Amino acid sequence: MRPDQIKDEISRLELSEKLLLVEDIWDAIAASNSEIPMPEWQKRELKKRYEEYKQGSLELHDWKSVHKGLRDKYK
Repeated sequence: MRPDQIKDEISRLELSEKLLLVEDIWDAIAASNSEIPMPEWQKRELKKRYEEYKQGSLELHDWKSVHKGLRDKYK
């Protein structure tokens, strides 16, 4: 089936069916996660941040404070 045909079929679905379809698609992507290549620059950045974390030189923030900061910033 071509992408335009898939889009047409999706447009005919009820909202609840679309949400289930999205969930199924994400599950399929997650199941094949090992097949998704990670660029070298991203591996280097993750390694650098992990080393900073282990050395205690990385400032950590809990999710609640990050969320509040973003909400306050974009009110």
